[in-house]
Amino acid sequence: MADSKRMAVKIVQTAGRDALGDFAPDFARYNDDILFGEVWSKNDVLPLRERSIVTVSALVASGITDSSLKYHIESARKNGVTRAEMAEVITQLGFYAGWPKAWAAFNIAKSVYNDDSSEDTLGKERGNVDLEAIRSTSLFPVGGENVNYAQYFDGKSYLHMISLDQVVLGNVTFAPGCRNHWHIHHADQGGGQLLLITAGRGYYQEWGKPAQELHPGDVVHIPANVKHWHGAAKDSAFQHIAVEVPGENTSNEWCEPVNEEDYNRLA
Repeated sequence: MADSKRMAVKIVQTAGRDALGDFAPDFARYNDDILFGEVWSKNDVLPLRERSIVTVSALVASGITDSSLKYHIESARKNGVTRAEMAEVITQLGFYAGWPKAWAAFNIAKSVYNDDSSEDTLGKERGNVDLEAIRSTSLFPVGGENVNYAQYFDGKSYLHMISLDQVVLGNVTFAPGCRNHWHIHHADQGGGQLLLITAGRGYYQEWGKPAQELHPGDVVHIPANVKHWHGAAKDSAFQHIAVEVPGENTSNEWCEPVNEEDYNRLA
């Protein structure tokens, strides 16, 4: 069985040095190098999403509703905490930490989650996530860059083979905008592929049919001998587990890239 240990993502922070580097250099170093560089960077043990929830909860419970709370709610959003989840977190905190503290926190949370001008709006709650968020929460390792198949992808992808015994399973992660070329899984009998969507937002399309938008929990059954492609949305990273369906006389045929204009028309 492959090692399923989550890979840590190094968090780089400069806020301490930017604000206090001259006035309090030791404090700035503790903030940037230890709090974020060491504690937050142990996201292989506790993922960034859960660390964000813990931090927001601690700040709200302490009655801190200044720019630091807004920063950490914005970080929570980047790390995959949805609007509904944030509302539940603050609601529960209201019972334990105090109703006025919850009211104050909701005012900040609303401004963050309703800010349509923000680059990170999570696709207006459509499920967009960045690559680092997937790295920190992936149940299986993201793996290295998918160099062996790079010629068949537009954009950067990553591959970790979960299993090569009995059933072949690969954890495939796509950077935003990455998609594979049109391709066909040939087989005389059986064959094809199964995609289990685990993170982010992406698409699957069969030749001659409209593209299907994909979200975590979706399952795609790809028949043998059907031309298709799959990959990330242009503004979100994407991850799926690819399951190779056993068959007779199986082979893969790689075809042309997905038309750039057609891809860019996808929302």
